[in-house]
Amino acid sequence: MKTKKQAKLILEGLERQHPDAQCELDFGTPFQLLVAVILSAQCTDKRVNEVTPKLFADYSTPEQFAEMPQETLEKYIFSCGFYHNKAAHIISAAKDIVGRFGGKVPSTIDELTTLAGVGRKTANVVYAVAFGGNAIAVDTHVLRLANRIGFVKSDKPVDAENALMKAFDPEDWSAAHHALIFHGRYVCTARAPRCDECMISEYCDMYAETQKRR
Repeated sequence: MKTKKQAKLILEGLERQHPDAQCELDFGTPFQLLVAVILSAQCTDKRVNEVTPKLFADYSTPEQFAEMPQETLEKYIFSCGFYHNKAAHIISAAKDIVGRFGGKVPSTIDELTTLAGVGRKTANVVYAVAFGGNAIAVDTHVLRLANRIGFVKSDKPVDAENALMKAFDPEDWSAAHHALIFHGRYVCTARAPRCDECMISEYCDMYAETQKRR
């Protein structure tokens, strides 16, 4: 496990390597971000950003999505994969927002997770990005890096989230989230991590183990 001092140094290294780390999904409103995050599950942000311009040009509000036939939404989002489930989740969430929150996306994690189809990761992203809250959303990249670097030894996202929140100061949670995602996408990739390019290898448990075996 990493100390808070080590976590600070790791974040500093990640921010040097990825100074532009931020949410790469395109959106105009908190609701559009919510839709985009749901679509991004097991799909690239690039693909989502190819789909949402046309979708949001035709349908942009919770009210419009709540009234949309699921088959119609599926045609827009087909290329994002798992389109049946994603369409059902998006429409259900829209109905919840209209029916229980007056058409406005709730701004707390607890309320967001009560929306149909919205899990903790999605809620954390919306809370942090749309509302400026402090949160660490654990996707596949963050989970992989949390284990490789040595923040946690668990395949459960909630364990990684708890470990990262303990390691980083609350005001750094969102920055750490984005920096870890960028590092997982562009340097510490799943199949071929580029350790020779990594600015935090000196703090990485996986790198240390690799060096021992040489």
